[in-house]
Amino acid sequence: APCRTVQMVGREQIGGPFSLLDEAGVRVSEQDVIDGLSLVYFGYTFCPDVCPFDLSRNAEAVDLLEAEGIMVKPVFITIDPSRDTPEVMADFTDYLHPRMVGLTGSQTEIDDVARAYRVYAAKQAEAEDEYYLMDHSVFSYLMDPKEGLLQVFGRAERAEEVAGTTACYADILAG
Repeated sequence: APCRTVQMVGREQIGGPFSLLDEAGVRVSEQDVIDGLSLVYFGYTFCPDVCPFDLSRNAEAVDLLEAEGIMVKPVFITIDPSRDTPEVMADFTDYLHPRMVGLTGSQTEIDDVARAYRVYAAKQAEAEDEYYLMDHSVFSYLMDPKEGLLQVFGRAERAEEVAGTTACYADILAG
C-alpha cells in the first residue's frame, strides 16, 4: 500500500477474534470493537511511563484525525487483568480520551488476544508485591474490520505521523 511506512511480512497473521470485557463489564468481540479504523494498543494502567506516553500520543493522533473528519477509535487492551478491572480501565481511558475503549478479561483471554496480536507481555520476575511492573512490547496497531492490520506504529512515531499515515489509509479505504 502507498501508505505503508514499514515493511510488513505476515500482516494477515496479526489480529483475530477475541471476547473481552469493556469498561462497563459487558462482553464484547473484535467485531463490536473494531467496527471501523481502530488504533489498538496493549499495555497496563500501572505502567509508570511508556503506556501513558504512547496512549497519549494515540489520543492526540485521533484528535488530529477527527479535526479532518476522520473517525478512528482508540483501543487499549490490558496485559495486566488482575489489576485492570473494568472500573480501573474506565477511569484510565476516560482520562486519556473520551472515546478510548478499555478492554480486560481473564488472564487466559488476555493471553489469547496478546498471542493473536504477537504481543509480548510478562510480569517482571523479581516483582512479588502489588507494585510489580510488566515487560511488554510497545506497538500500536492500525486495524480495519475488513482489511485487518494496516500498519504498526512504534514508539518513534509522533502523533502527526500516526495521523498522517492513518489519514492516507482512510482515503484509500473510502476510495
